[in-house]
Amino acid sequence: MSNQYLHDKKAYSPAWRNEGALSINVKEVLDKYLISDAEFETIKEKSKISGEFSDDTFDDWFEKRFVNNLVSLTKDEYALMCVNALRILPGVSASDYGSSRQRDMGQLWADMTRGYLGEMAFLKFLRTHWDIKSSLGHEKGNLADYLPMDIHEVSMPGETPRKPKINVSVKTTKWNGIWLDIPGDQFAHSDVHVLIKVGIGRDHLFAFFKEISVFQDKVLKVGEEVGSLSKGESQTLYDSLPSFKEVPAYICGFALKDAKYSALPYSGKKGRKNYTITGWNGPIAGGDLDEIKSVKGLAGRHPLRV
Repeated sequence: MSNQYLHDKKAYSPAWRNEGALSINVKEVLDKYLISDAEFETIKEKSKISGEFSDDTFDDWFEKRFVNNLVSLTKDEYALMCVNALRILPGVSASDYGSSRQRDMGQLWADMTRGYLGEMAFLKFLRTHWDIKSSLGHEKGNLADYLPMDIHEVSMPGETPRKPKINVSVKTTKWNGIWLDIPGDQFAHSDVHVLIKVGIGRDHLFAFFKEISVFQDKVLKVGEEVGSLSKGESQTLYDSLPSFKEVPAYICGFALKDAKYSALPYSGKKGRKNYTITGWNGPIAGGDLDEIKSVKGLAGRHPLRV
């Protein structure tokens, strides 16, 4: 899924965004979607690492893929997804997949909200480009019914809402994500897996709470009442909290369940100490990494990096 990253100071300089042969003004796009220079540096770096463009195809990627696949989510849309996540929160496993760590309810709520925002972004993308109206399955229900699909109803122009003919799963990551990672046997449960990148960090719930006056009218006010904060300290603390902004989202791409995936579909490079897996386009099973070690003639306990 990714190619070797070659650093290009000109291509990755923020000042470059007003130069070049692009017919679309980069600054205007970033300002429209409230994407900072630093965020766009991350987007470009990770998109290049993951093989979306190369040194000589940035313009084509930016104009024909990135700009066309951007949507922005409003405060009301954020609130809807935030509350939907809260609705089912008590029944969700606290496991942080891939480790034994248990997430607390605040972290779990923030993570679920981020995932739901990716789903909302995909719905908005379908509606904007093809006038396809769709709805999500965020109600409590049977896991067998909800696991294979995130889109539960669709209606083409002139149609009444119906169940989709294919099962679509939406996976969400932050700007710095490069992998569409589908654990276990989930890949076989859906026909299409869509990857969405959303422009929010770890503080998005705090920014939303500040926007709806949870801190100013509740938390900080109580702090003043119990003598923990003076009015000046309360205002300083309030001003230091992150402010909410509309959430930009990039519909990055998709993977089909029935595509022809080859065995050991990896790409990589050998360094002085390790062999680094830079790309993987297909299923990975137990023993695959050991087989790559054998094929590449690698030795040592940890010769592979991903």
